[in-house]
Amino acid sequence: MAQEYVAREPIIEHPNRDKSSSKTMRVVVIFMLLISAALILVITIGGWEVLQGLTVLCLAWVAIYLLFAYYVGRWNRGVLPVVAALAIIMAIFGLIAVPVWFDRDAVGFEQPALDAGLLGTLTAILVPLQLLLLLVAMQGFNQGWNVEFERWEHDEDPAPAGT
Repeated sequence: MAQEYVAREPIIEHPNRDKSSSKTMRVVVIFMLLISAALILVITIGGWEVLQGLTVLCLAWVAIYLLFAYYVGRWNRGVLPVVAALAIIMAIFGLIAVPVWFDRDAVGFEQPALDAGLLGTLTAILVPLQLLLLLVAMQGFNQGWNVEFERWEHDEDPAPAGT
């Protein structure tokens, strides 16, 4: 009886996950999330003394990006719009912060652990990286990683799930 039940379970297939474009996009999104998290971490640690309370937010952002990289690695398509939204917010923060870091490079300002000019440059690099992350996350979302088909052990044609 148990063998009969196991033989009657459907086989779930995700055809869009097998495409090379989907696999490539998944790797690109993961890579960009990891690079973004590393850059945010370097900027946070380098400017720790002068960030004035944003250190917890920046560290949380790094943790969220790392968590989302893990979920994208498991083909979770649902986090991609959230990644895109966070990338927009981080790009806005970066656009505001770039001139402030370069202004801090003047005489009379306390210097952070890393040079303020270097932190400004890293922040300027972070802005287009976030915009690119936005684009690749939305491209990955449009690829339909969640589409699945049920196939029975002896079926030839897969039927869409829910039919």
